[in-house]
Amino acid sequence: MKKKEDSFSNGTQSLIRFLWNKRKFILMFTTSAGLISGIVAFLMKPLFLSTAIVFPAATSSVSFSEQRNAKAASMDFGEEEQAEQLIQILQSARIRDKIINKFNLLSHYRIDADGKNKNFKLHEAYNSHISFSRTNYGSIKIDVLDEDPDFAAKIANKIVDLIDTVKNEMIMERTLPAFKVNQRKLIQMKHDRDSILKKLDSLSSLGVIALDVRSNLFQAYVDSKNPEDRAELKKKIDVNSKYGALYDGLEYMRNAKIINLEDFMASYEQAESDANIKYNHKFIVERAVAADKKDQPKRLVIIIVSSFLAFIFSVFLLLFREKYIELKN
Repeated sequence: MKKKEDSFSNGTQSLIRFLWNKRKFILMFTTSAGLISGIVAFLMKPLFLSTAIVFPAATSSVSFSEQRNAKAASMDFGEEEQAEQLIQILQSARIRDKIINKFNLLSHYRIDADGKNKNFKLHEAYNSHISFSRTNYGSIKIDVLDEDPDFAAKIANKIVDLIDTVKNEMIMERTLPAFKVNQRKLIQMKHDRDSILKKLDSLSSLGVIALDVRSNLFQAYVDSKNPEDRAELKKKIDVNSKYGALYDGLEYMRNAKIINLEDFMASYEQAESDANIKYNHKFIVERAVAADKKDQPKRLVIIIVSSFLAFIFSVFLLLFREKYIELKN
């Protein structure tokens, strides 16, 4: 055990002695790296950060149901699931392409429009300047970095506005076909009802009457003393005997159609609402403003990190050289 400690102590002393002997090279190399990184850091254009914060809404629909879900009220804030969905929408190509076209980012990021990899470079620049993240409170933070603080704020606020636009477009892609199906069904149901009503009107014009009134015709015929009245009543009785069953069946169908139509209207109104109403899908906590202080680059951090890495590299370089010479000899 003592031999190991002595060996470790001798190795440490040898390393310290070696570094001390090479201190001039290490110091010169580290200082040079620090100066170069400092020059590069000061030549870098400053980037300003603008941040907008939004909360997802718990629900994005108006319910026509009598049973209202308390957790899906339109005034409630969304939870983790809604926040994750909103981040996916913010990171989608729908919003990215709209922002790129709106602010002409291809030219703004100085990317050659005729370049071979222009789309790849554009998306890389977009992702390095614009980011989305969840906060500890469940809200969504939209960060935009740019050389122009006003431009960064405009992009962040435009993204906030596009949340509703893009999500409504996605909802309409699904709800509009469903509404058209409901619309066709409503037209068909009304047509069937009106067809039955027309047949009932036609039978009524012939003198056919409802079942509860029809039974009175026989009593009226028996009680009638006037031959003309009896003949008229006999004629009505014959017509009702011939078409009464048909009339009763049509009347039953009419009532059933009216009930079905009334029940279907709730579904139709829900489909119409989902397809046509432009919903608000977020709560805006904070809109972006133009920053008055740069966020990047952090020059002092760059110089310190570069100098430290240069120091480590110089030590390993010297040790490698020393070992190489030893092995060669």
